[in-house]
Amino acid sequence: MFDTIHMAYRETDQIRLRKDAVRQAILDAAQRLIGRGGFGAAQMAAVAAEAGIATGTIYRYFPKQADLFGELFKAKSQRELDAMAEAIAAGGSAREQLSRAVLTFAERALRNRRQAYALLAEPVDPQLEQLRLRFRRSFAQTLEQLLAAGIASGEFPAQDARVTAAALVGAMAEALLGPL
Repeated sequence: MFDTIHMAYRETDQIRLRKDAVRQAILDAAQRLIGRGGFGAAQMAAVAAEAGIATGTIYRYFPKQADLFGELFKAKSQRELDAMAEAIAAGGSAREQLSRAVLTFAERALRNRRQAYALLAEPVDPQLEQLRLRFRRSFAQTLEQLLAAGIASGEFPAQDARVTAAALVGAMAEALLGPL
């Protein structure tokens, strides 16, 4: 009998770097397409063509389109949430912080209207809709903390900060839909 030697496959640094580069090319291509035409424009064949790869290659990295879109959605939404938090962190009164937070949100949305519409309102599959709702809650929680501080300091009248924050997030998104 022949003694078969089984060697475990070990991915080299070079292979890992190449895989990371292909993955990033897919993400970049999808992002460009979404920026130009929303999620509807980022079909897998279009993403592959934009990235210069075969369509099947995408599925090695993202088994479902929702996986690809979900990763992009999380990254972009987190970037917007971070920008709002940074605007608040600049200090000042609660009113000034709230004003900067809303202005930052609106200005960033209006700078990239197509992407903002995709993140805020474009019809998407249920998995992405759940992410959208999760990020809306995160935006509301950020504003809720700010409102609670303003209520405690007497800058804002007594109110339910959670309800007001949720209403503000909804109002910001709704107010932007026309311009987007």
